[in-house]
Amino acid sequence: MEQDAQHLAKLQDYYADHGVLPPYSTVMMLLGFKSKSPVAALVARLKLLGFLEATPEKRLKPGKRFFERPVYDSVRAGLPSPAEDTGHDTLTIDEYLVANPSSTVLVTVKGDSMIDAGIMPGDTVVVEKRGQASAGDMVIAIVDNEFTLKTLGNEKGKFVLIPANPAYPVIRPQGNLEIFGIVVGQFRKYR
Repeated sequence: MEQDAQHLAKLQDYYADHGVLPPYSTVMMLLGFKSKSPVAALVARLKLLGFLEATPEKRLKPGKRFFERPVYDSVRAGLPSPAEDTGHDTLTIDEYLVANPSSTVLVTVKGDSMIDAGIMPGDTVVVEKRGQASAGDMVIAIVDNEFTLKTLGNEKGKFVLIPANPAYPVIRPQGNLEIFGIVVGQFRKYR
């Protein structure tokens, strides 16, 4: 039982490589078990903990907790602090960033008009599709049939779109301004 976390990690890696969870016979070989009974016991424990579930066809699938990742207390970006591998919470990225799955989309950022807000070209923003926003919200807006990512502002009772890069002007729509959605998060992958 104390190796369950290591076994789960191997199943997570298998899932990342293949997009499915293996059948019991492959789990047996993957984890070095000599029979299927320890696989059945492991699967039962991981199901009870919410890491695995079974499909109606009795195949394994990821459970609600399968994609949890450990969240360590903190790390300083300034001077180093003592490294401690202490207890930690867990977090499922989807649950953290996506409050309304049916109305949430991911948008890849092109351009550098929001760099001073920490949004770089190639970043992915998490957008909750809504037709309304308030001044101060970071939004995906549609101006003259073109999408743009800016902060919604208000000048003299009219909405404007404010960049986070002084090289770009404030957009003061003369025609129709439509809010596609509000940015609720972002992420970037380093290689």
